[in-house]
Amino acid sequence: MTADIWMILAFAGLLIAGVPVAFSLALSGAVGIVLGLSPDMLATLGTNTYNSIAKYPLIAIPLFILTGLIFERAGVALRLVRFAQALIGPRHGGLALVAVLVCMIMGGMSGSGPADAAAVAMVMLPSMTKAGYPKPFSATLIAASASTAILIPPSVALILYSIVVPGVDLRALFAAGLFPGVLAGLALLVPAMIVAKRYGWEGTPAEGAETLTVKGTFREALPALFAPVLILGGLRSGLFTPTEAAVVAVAYGAIVGLFLTRELTLRDVWELLGEAAIISGVVMLIIALAGIFAWAGTMLGTFRHLAEWIISLTDNGVLLLILVMLAVLVAGMLLDAISIYLIMMPILIPVMQHFEWNPVWFGILLAMNIAIGQFTPPVAVNLMVTTEVAKIRLEHTIGWALLFVVAMGCALALVAIFPSIALWLPTVLGYNV
Repeated sequence: MTADIWMILAFAGLLIAGVPVAFSLALSGAVGIVLGLSPDMLATLGTNTYNSIAKYPLIAIPLFILTGLIFERAGVALRLVRFAQALIGPRHGGLALVAVLVCMIMGGMSGSGPADAAAVAMVMLPSMTKAGYPKPFSATLIAASASTAILIPPSVALILYSIVVPGVDLRALFAAGLFPGVLAGLALLVPAMIVAKRYGWEGTPAEGAETLTVKGTFREALPALFAPVLILGGLRSGLFTPTEAAVVAVAYGAIVGLFLTRELTLRDVWELLGEAAIISGVVMLIIALAGIFAWAGTMLGTFRHLAEWIISLTDNGVLLLILVMLAVLVAGMLLDAISIYLIMMPILIPVMQHFEWNPVWFGILLAMNIAIGQFTPPVAVNLMVTTEVAKIRLEHTIGWALLFVVAMGCALALVAIFPSIALWLPTVLGYNV
């Protein structure tokens, strides 16, 4: 067997053995270097890991992670939920609508699905349970809705995609993700409303429920609602770059928490800095060690060979796109978004170029697919968060998860068939697509 096959088999074997993704990438890359190049080339490991993370746009990732943590601790989710409840009022499926809307708005602040799932689940699950919603349904709906954070800007996954795929404008990606993200949320909302009406969940105010006014709750939620406007408006106006937008978001979140909601203290900020550093460290470790795998695969021609094999499967671009989407969906059930981009994009970039797929549109399709994987067992990182909050087993949510997978799959199909859903906004805004 050739060295590149040994490298792929080593990676698969390490993953099956339970070795973390980051170390599986590094070790299998080292196997490829030793067997296909020369043991002396192991001296490049340090350079490859450094070069992988020494990229200016990557600064935005830990900052947006910190933004999400700050807004979560500042009580933003609760204020958004109260405003949405006052706006919608008691009706069948009303709380389901609130959960989806709040997840989408929170996604416009942090770009992290698990963080949004945790924040919204803590606030929404008790009231949804009291209104008659089964916990497995509520947990799954919140997990699925929080996955739209990977699409709605600012998205950590799209930041990484813009780095991995050369020549892609991050601003165009952010703009392209907005309408597909909203479409995905609406796709989840339709079956949720139908099921809620069928089983008679909610519909009348709970006994002793607090009366909420739109005016009062809007005033409380206004700082939270302004956050996405500030971030996206600043990007559109050219006032700051995507990386600078992350700095602005952190500063704004701190101001909101410390001086407006006053639920954040300086001690909390210090703790959140440490928490964000730990999460960011894990992300950066994956990116750094993936550099070894990427360099080895490039030098050995592994990615080129795999791309040529994929292209040789069929001359039909539509059929191949479907196969690629299915492969990414399966990967999304097992791996996180960052690992998927780092592992698969070196293979998929030549395929994308061969069939002349628009890189911005293709990036959004990948993000939608990965979003589906975030609430699809067996791994389902978002679902793990919400089931932990709900104190239920993951297996209890499988039926509801399949329903929402089909729903978001329909949204994915629409974006695939009509690329203008993703490309219209960045084109109108004048970005390079």
